[in-house]
Amino acid sequence: MTDHPDLTLRVADMADASSLAALSLEVWIGTYLREGVSGFFADYALAELTAARFAEALADPQEHVIVSQNRVGIDGYIRISRGCPGPTPGCSDVEITTLYVQPRHHGRGIGAALLRAGLAHCAEEGVARVWLASNAENTPAKAFYLSQGFERVGETQFVINDQSYLNDVFARNCPG
Repeated sequence: MTDHPDLTLRVADMADASSLAALSLEVWIGTYLREGVSGFFADYALAELTAARFAEALADPQEHVIVSQNRVGIDGYIRISRGCPGPTPGCSDVEITTLYVQPRHHGRGIGAALLRAGLAHCAEEGVARVWLASNAENTPAKAFYLSQGFERVGETQFVINDQSYLNDVFARNCPG
């Protein structure tokens, strides 16, 4: 599955909420705050990427989270959300809300393994197509999704308070 010998993929449970929050803060800040941390973005990240928010998601039957677990802890996860109509034609109502892997674990196949597991879960649930949005400036993520069979189907805006940021929308059919 990956060249990471101690990797295990499993469905997240409530005990993972704080680990998911910490991993999300690391990836989000490292990916999007490249020039420094302003109060605006710090306030957003600290309000949204919390253990309590992850516990709510883990308790929600519309959400499905799969984690990659190495011998020490979680190094990545995929979150799939039902009931999220896509912002452009060519989307379904099932979104890959998040696919995060700790940067120091990039290149080991963890993201691809998580994506395969997430798509397999969707196929098992009878989902024909999924969509996701990726920051338009996140070239590595966009290249990854295209290499995994996604197609760009449009664009949308990621909004924080009164500021918006261009995102590309990608979609693909689930296996099966």
